Amino acid sequence: MDYLGKNIPKLGFGLMRLPKKSGVINVDLVSRMVDQFLQAGFTYFDTAYVYAGSEEAIKKALVDRHPRASFQLATKLAAWPAKSAEEARQIFYTSLERTGAGYFDFYLLHNLGGNRTRLYDDYRLWDFVSELKAKGLVRHIGFSMHDTAEVLDRILSDHPEAEFVQLQVNYSDWNHKEVQSRLCCEVAKKHNKPIIIMEPVRGGLLASLPKAIAERFRAVNPTASPASWALRFAASLDYDIITVLSGMSNMEQLEENIGIFKNFRPLDAGEMEAIKAAQEIFDTAKTIPCTDCRYCTKDCPEGIPIPGIFEALNRYIVYENLSVAKSKYNRATKAGGAASKCIECGGCESVCPQHIGIIDELKRAAEVFEH
Repeated sequence: MDYLGKNIPKLGFGLMRLPKKSGVINVDLVSRMVDQFLQAGFTYFDTAYVYAGSEEAIKKALVDRHPRASFQLATKLAAWPAKSAEEARQIFYTSLERTGAGYFDFYLLHNLGGNRTRLYDDYRLWDFVSELKAKGLVRHIGFSMHDTAEVLDRILSDHPEAEFVQLQVNYSDWNHKEVQSRLCCEVAKKHNKPIIIMEPVRGGLLASLPKAIAERFRAVNPTASPASWALRFAASLDYDIITVLSGMSNMEQLEENIGIFKNFRPLDAGEMEAIKAAQEIFDTAKTIPCTDCRYCTKDCPEGIPIPGIFEALNRYIVYENLSVAKSKYNRATKAGGAASKCIECGGCESVCPQHIGIIDELKRAAEVFEH
């Protein structure tokens, strides 16, 4: 059956974590990555207004160098940084200027869920993006979301004009009680909305696995990398998938991902059993579901590197090696504030897509690493 995006290649280039040189996005390297991605037959690129420098970089690396009809470009409108409806609407025109794209193939209302959802209605942004579509400035409208299946069902019921939804889907979050990847996919299916998959490798966490999971995977498929398991799981799902986004930060990641999708093979029954075993291990480990989006750090008054601290704490939770985890913690906090510097203002928790109790987790990190 045909659906929106059926013929789009199933590897999408996520532009949130682009490679940097001397602290700025390395446009020369990004350009080479873009060229190789397109030459391999892949066409979907995903950026956002709030991805610092990303829209400008993709103008130089992609839009200025390749025919506009040769790729799909998606970006997103975030209502939560805007102080008024007018300011929120201006975000679209800023993105259009930054990218020089002329139009966007997929345009998303960014990071619905929690208290953020209300802003999109208060600012009448659904009407706005529908107007943009009528003018030909965007081809397809949808939204990204980090919340429960119940919330997703409500949004899709209220806004049938949404043509697609972008969801966090990976095997470790498949049955997660907050993320609810499986249940959200089922809701999208009920509403006949195709899915763009984000965070298939869970911010890189599934590229470096606990020993028990890594050994189980190697026993089933000795040559497959941890990241390939995660990407193949996402792309093997029996839903209407537009594409699977992978945030690629270097040429090695790009080449590996191209290899996985150029010769794509869905997970077989034995591999799915190994995935289920991995899910059980993750479910009992109770790691912090941080995806390194860094929304929490933008306005932290103490400059606390929250994602780096959580990465260190997750290492400790999963691997139970305090010395290695503490070394990672020390590196993360060398230039920023320690976990104990948190003043509990709550700004971080109000923007966290994963609904993490950041204040309490920072207290736990301080207890583990600072005593």
